Amino acid sequence: MAINEATVAFVMGGYSFDTDEVSQILEIEPTGVMNGGTRVGDDLPAVSSWEYASEKVLDDEIDIYYMTRMLIKEIEPAKDKIIIAAERYNLVPKIVVKLIISSDKDEAVPDIGISTRNLRFLSEIGAFVDINIKKR
Repeated sequence: MAINEATVAFVMGGYSFDTDEVSQILEIEPTGVMNGGTRVGDDLPAVSSWEYASEKVLDDEIDIYYMTRMLIKEIEPAKDKIIIAAERYNLVPKIVVKLIISSDKDEAVPDIGISTRNLRFLSEIGAFVDINIKKR
């Protein structure tokens, strides 16, 4: 039995910025950073990114609405700081949904969506939504 897998992350990306400074401005500890120009395996990414992600969920039923709501609830108090960091370092904020769905036709397919309230918040901080779906 194959199960579905999902993570939801808030990411700020851009060129040549100090991810530690973004952490200090936001007063949030990232779950991951990538500094442009730093080798990652065989890749040498030009873009830097600061990421705050949910824990990976492995289940036959996944609620992206809930996962997104909980992540935004955690970062929402830093709204003004997110805007300041984005403007100061010319960063692009986004929500990234990574979903690997079961190829088993009997498994439930996760609902994917973001509430109006959360879309309003994302609009206010200038963020977009990036949804990546793969089949297992």
